[in-house]
Amino acid sequence: MPTHGLGVPREPARKLCCIARHHENPPGALRLCCPAPREPPPNRASSRHRNITRAATCSVLCGIPHNTDGATGEHGDLLDIIRARTGISRFPDLLAEARVHLGRPQPVTPDVPTPRKAKAPGGTPAAAARLFAASVPVPRTLADTYLRSRGLTQGGLTSALRFHPKCWHREEGQTRSIPRPALIAAVTDGAGGLQGVHRTWLAPDGKGKAAVKTQRRAKGHLLGNAVRLTPYEDILVVGEGIETMLSLREAVPGLPVWAALSAGHLGAVLLPEGLQRLYIAIDRDPAGQRAAERLSARAIEAGIACQVLEPRLGDFNDDLRAHGKVALRAHLADQIGPEDRRRLFP
Repeated sequence: MPTHGLGVPREPARKLCCIARHHENPPGALRLCCPAPREPPPNRASSRHRNITRAATCSVLCGIPHNTDGATGEHGDLLDIIRARTGISRFPDLLAEARVHLGRPQPVTPDVPTPRKAKAPGGTPAAAARLFAASVPVPRTLADTYLRSRGLTQGGLTSALRFHPKCWHREEGQTRSIPRPALIAAVTDGAGGLQGVHRTWLAPDGKGKAAVKTQRRAKGHLLGNAVRLTPYEDILVVGEGIETMLSLREAVPGLPVWAALSAGHLGAVLLPEGLQRLYIAIDRDPAGQRAAERLSARAIEAGIACQVLEPRLGDFNDDLRAHGKVALRAHLADQIGPEDRRRLFP
């Protein structure tokens, strides 16, 4: 019988190719390809060679790991035979040689790899714009409930704040995201372009933040930009948190206020042209003090008069909730310059 260069008979492999094309049922394939001999064959070595070859060939053809010689119990498959006969050790080369032995075509590898569709980045201004556009105005939402629980009634009047009922949230180290309600704030540049968003995840009833470790997170380009809660005039009040700055607006509705979102970003806010007087609303902590110093130095260098507004407690929202807006207004009146006091405190 003609043999392959490996010394393996071609005819059994050819017959098994035919059989393997037709059996879709693995048990049927096992019966057709690898029946155990009922009687010991006269030529044991020849039978062992044939049985291992048949089992190995069938295993490659139809994917069934029946690679045991039924007569002797010895193990082997077509790749083992090729390895022993040729000395080929690399697995890709073994597969190529097996395909030649079985008369199968070699796989065609494209010259140019098919490019994968790029995943849309999640931290860009475009991604931030999509999230903000998918959100809804604050009034009569859980975001409104949350703000009112903090003593803030003016949050629904600013277009910089919106609400998303199912904003994805994922804790650090976790792979699964969970949709949660969130207050969404637009971070814009000096031209009014949306550069990022800030998310505050809320409790299911809106009466507080979500019971998660990471309650706030921002995405996009934040440095130098801010949440512009109201348009600025020739005066501006800049502070850290959204709730802090809305508290000032609650007590003094005429105050133009921006939120920089953190102490680090507060010190880097880009001041608008035409600004004459800057008020910096600090949080009572070392980071807030340092941020105020950096921003004050930049304002003075630009020829802008600067004054720091300091709360009684940790921040101005603490003051609002503890003492009310009348007391907060009086506290601010003592710190606002006389040129603005007449305009802001009629």
